[in-house]
Amino acid sequence: MDTSSHREVRSLEPTHTLAEYVSALETALTTDGAALGCGPIHSATVPSNISLLVATSGSTGKPKEIALTSSALIASAQASNKYLKAAKGNTWSLLLPLTHIAGINVLVRALQLGTQPIDLRNHVGVYPQADFTAIVPTQLFSALNENAELLKHLQSATAVLVGGASLSQELREQGEAAGINMVATYGMSETCGGCIYDGVALDGVTFEIAENGQIKISGPVLAEVERENGWFITQDLGRVVDGKLQVIGRSDDTIISGGENISLSAIESEINKRFPHLNVAAFATTDSKWGHALHVAVESNDETIKAAISDLLAQTIGAHTKPKSVILLDKLPRIGIGKVDRISLAKMVN
Repeated sequence: MDTSSHREVRSLEPTHTLAEYVSALETALTTDGAALGCGPIHSATVPSNISLLVATSGSTGKPKEIALTSSALIASAQASNKYLKAAKGNTWSLLLPLTHIAGINVLVRALQLGTQPIDLRNHVGVYPQADFTAIVPTQLFSALNENAELLKHLQSATAVLVGGASLSQELREQGEAAGINMVATYGMSETCGGCIYDGVALDGVTFEIAENGQIKISGPVLAEVERENGWFITQDLGRVVDGKLQVIGRSDDTIISGGENISLSAIESEINKRFPHLNVAAFATTDSKWGHALHVAVESNDETIKAAISDLLAQTIGAHTKPKSVILLDKLPRIGIGKVDRISLAKMVN
């Protein structure tokens, strides 16, 4: 294979300092030196125009490597800063791991503002102030219910991006009531992370809804991925309301149980409405009689919640959504920085 037009991939270990990450990223964003590997990368080289490889398993559990150019990464960072009205000299705090695009994005945004990111990944005690930060919903939940110092940090920020997983309306309302200026982001590694903020596309980004309801995205933030007439076709379903994107759920999160269609996202949403302080996840297993069997996992040790959830779903959606089981866990297993690992949950009940 001709590797003359390729560059080496350099993956940094978790033991490396933030300064080493920033230095490696700055080099990767130029045409000189090695590209940066983000997460468990197996490729040794990439085409010369690639600056970052991101390892992701998505919701399917199948590992893949997403290749991003410097132009896509910089376009994403500049559009994000522009939307937030971030100015030169403003600061970003890092609360996300650097094994994912969301963490890397914080570094690129800070570099575009001429500042160094404030490393708070393993912080304990009083948090320093930062103008902007990015978190996942589980961190927001923690700030509102457990971590008072993190809550103060989020309250003091000009804006807090929340992404990586679905942000329920109930959790958002709690955060807003606590004085956090949140911006819900939508995107994935293939779009350099969040590229639609509070339903509005970032500068240069366009979205449409396909005939089958799937969300399509185009723009300078796209990775080197397969496209249809310039569009990246996501696995998410959405609709446009008053010009803004509403993500309904995933095209692959609907199961059929006894001939009835059941949306796992709808199940979780209904439970969150009644129990906004619970972290819950709906998942399914194959069933010889029904096709699929619905289950619910909850971060709780309260045995009474099992019957309460079963009764709630039967009353609000229908008897066919009464789960086969409700399991109690200390923590829900997660993929990456936010998404629940439904494959691991299914293994727990098989």
